[in-house]
Amino acid sequence: MGSYSPERKAAVIARMLPPHSQSIYQISRLEGIPANTLYGWRSQAGIPTQSAASESKLHLEWSQDARFAVIVETAPLSAHAVAEYCRRKGLYPEQIQQWKDEFMQPGQRAERALIKKQQKEIQQLNREIARKDKALAEAAALLILEKKLKAFFDEEREVE
Repeated sequence: MGSYSPERKAAVIARMLPPHSQSIYQISRLEGIPANTLYGWRSQAGIPTQSAASESKLHLEWSQDARFAVIVETAPLSAHAVAEYCRRKGLYPEQIQQWKDEFMQPGQRAERALIKKQQKEIQQLNREIARKDKALAEAAALLILEKKLKAFFDEEREVE
């Protein structure tokens, strides 16, 4: 259990960060480094714990303004700098690219929202049609029963 080289320590710490985000126990098993040592390295590096990371914003929870700010901040950066930025923010470069695509094609978002709204409207109308069909069937059944009842009483009067 001697000291570890700075290169190995940096490589192990990198595996704790996104996009790898491997658990302490998994790294401990694979590398043969005690978990307590890895916890110390993680705290020295300032990497948040899993509970703190889960409390941070997920990429889906980012507001449109925050997404736009990330796009603007990363626009002039190189691929390496974008990767470093993503590690700090807990993002993936692919997410930023997806956000760029969404902002470049705002019509798709509006179309999806419109389609979703229309699908809900169709479901509501189908439920209303089914309800009215049931009411119509019930009314038709009552009319038929009324006619049969009248016919039955008319026959009884003729027999008497």
